[in-house]
Amino acid sequence: MSFSWNHALLDQLGFAWDAQFRPRLQGLADAECLWEPVAGCWMVRPDPQGHWRQDLADREPDPPPFIFGDGSFDPVAVTWTGSADDALAFVTAEYTRWREGVRSLGEEGFFRPCGPAEGPYADEPFLMLVLHINREFLHHAAEVMLLRDLYRDAGA
Repeated sequence: MSFSWNHALLDQLGFAWDAQFRPRLQGLADAECLWEPVAGCWMVRPDPQGHWRQDLADREPDPPPFIFGDGSFDPVAVTWTGSADDALAFVTAEYTRWREGVRSLGEEGFFRPCGPAEGPYADEPFLMLVLHINREFLHHAAEVMLLRDLYRDAGA
């Protein structure tokens, strides 16, 4: 069998999701999802009208990033929630969308340029973007697991 980037990257991501990340989210409750280990954590919180909003950086990147789809993703337009079940459904849907996007690239798609939506990285091969996003998932999944450990051990 010859080497396949598509298979290797999907296998890496799938193992992290199926064996490490998703099982550790069993039993996630709303109180834990909204717990702040220190004041001022970035999270979602209700605005004065009761709509849930994500804490964001002061400035949007220019150009705004996108990965798969039509490039219209806007974190301000996402329907955020304080519900752990809704958050898990959102994360699962986005994970599935990412996997399907990577799968749809095929082997050749990894070597085409990212394109203008990726700003200064426009000429980089799509493979570099997929490696970066997989690395970001691994990084943030580890942060979530650490927060779960801290919450449990803090007796919150």
